[in-house]
Amino acid sequence: MDLFSDNQITNLLPYDGTVLYYGTVMSQTEANHYFNELYNNIEWRHDEAVVFGKHIITNRKVAWYGDIEFDYTYSNTTKKALPWTNELLQLKKLAEEKTEATYNSCLLNLYHDGNEGMAWHSDSEKMLEKNGAIASLTFGAERKFAFKHKASNNTTSLILEHGSLLVMKDETQTHWLHRLPPTSTIRRPRINLTFRTIAEY
Repeated sequence: MDLFSDNQITNLLPYDGTVLYYGTVMSQTEANHYFNELYNNIEWRHDEAVVFGKHIITNRKVAWYGDIEFDYTYSNTTKKALPWTNELLQLKKLAEEKTEATYNSCLLNLYHDGNEGMAWHSDSEKMLEKNGAIASLTFGAERKFAFKHKASNNTTSLILEHGSLLVMKDETQTHWLHRLPPTSTIRRPRINLTFRTIAEY
C-alpha cells in the first residue's frame, strides 16, 4: 500500500493553489547515493541574472536538462537544456509516478550552505505550461521553504527533508510567491531538482 497517496496528503495552501508535500520518498541510502551522483556529475554553472541592467553572477550553481535543447529564459538570461543523465531520468520517473504528472525538463540548484538562498519569486515564465505541475526533489541539508500570497501576504512554510518530494500545481504560480530563505546555521550543501514542463517550443 502506498502510504504517500494524494488522499492522505493535505494541501499546504489555504486557497488559490495546490502544494502537496510527500515527505521522504526514498531510503536514506538512496538519497545519499543520488546526492553524491548529482553533486559530482551534474554540469554545474554559477547562475547569472541581469537586474536593472547589471550582470550578476551568484554563488549558487544551477544546471538545466531536458528532453530536447529547450531554451529557458529567466532573469533576462537564457540557458540551453543538456541531455538527461541516467540518474535524472530515474528521478524524473519517480517524480512522475508520485505526482501523477509528466515533465520534459529539470532545473537544478546547488546551494553550498545556508548563506545561499532564493528570494521571493514565482515560476511563471511564459514558456512553462500554464498551471502545470512543478515537482521538487531535495537532497542534502534540510532547509525551510516558504510561500507568500501575492495579494493577502498570507504566508506558510515547511522544512524540506533529505530525499523528499514536493509538488506545486494548479494556480499556485499565479497567486503565490515562494522562496528559500538564507540561514547562517546550515553548513552543509543542498541540491534541489525542479521538474517542469516547457509548453512553448
